[in-house]
Amino acid sequence: MPRKPQAIARPAVAKSSADVKRRPESAAAMRDRAQRLLAGLQSNYPNAVCALDHRNAFELLIATILSAQCTDARVNLVTPELFRQFPTPALMAAASQQEIEALVKSTGFYRNKAKSILGASRLITERFAGSVPRTMEELLQLPGVARKTANVVLGTAYGMNEGVVVDTHVGRLSARMGLTRHADPVKIERDLMKLFEQRHWTQLSHLLIHHGRKVCTARKAMCENCPLSEDCPMRGVTIQKAAPQRKTNRDGGNR
Repeated sequence: MPRKPQAIARPAVAKSSADVKRRPESAAAMRDRAQRLLAGLQSNYPNAVCALDHRNAFELLIATILSAQCTDARVNLVTPELFRQFPTPALMAAASQQEIEALVKSTGFYRNKAKSILGASRLITERFAGSVPRTMEELLQLPGVARKTANVVLGTAYGMNEGVVVDTHVGRLSARMGLTRHADPVKIERDLMKLFEQRHWTQLSHLLIHHGRKVCTARKAMCENCPLSEDCPMRGVTIQKAAPQRKTNRDGGNR
């Protein structure tokens, strides 16, 4: 008699974070866990600060605009010469589009970024007496500035905790740590603002960004080396690479 074909063993498929059903967690329990995560981050990254090199609010604003779809390391290579030639909003506003484009070309989307930099510099010079605004409402009037960039400037340059900077790292880690179920940055920010005291909002972003670069990376969550694993619902789960997102040149940088 002919032998029956043997079944082919199928390799086990690793679960992704989207496949894992989380246990219900009360609001109080989530707040407590969030505080433990914050304490762990503070303990492991005591010197976490903004990675964009800057000397004042204007330089930070321009650097943040350049960071859209670009690494901080690349931006830090570009800005020294940019600020050497155009150190103030007035001097930057007087530059030509071609001059700015040539200096920021390596950051990507350089035409739109140059246009935003010139527009913001002119508005700061003409409407705000040469000083970068200190309110969310006024900052959002500047070309190339949405809420993320405004939060960076207010929190890091002016020490004002008006919101949480939600970049790619913060968004990714917030989901993995079970601090939000949303993908939209505005909704993620609202969730984080409810969980953490206002005085920690700016620092929280720096801490999550550092952890996202060193341990909980986009390519792989290194749970075995993570000091926060006991309070992370995704510990031990293989994180599958997400589908590439549609690129944007407004406030969507990889900080």
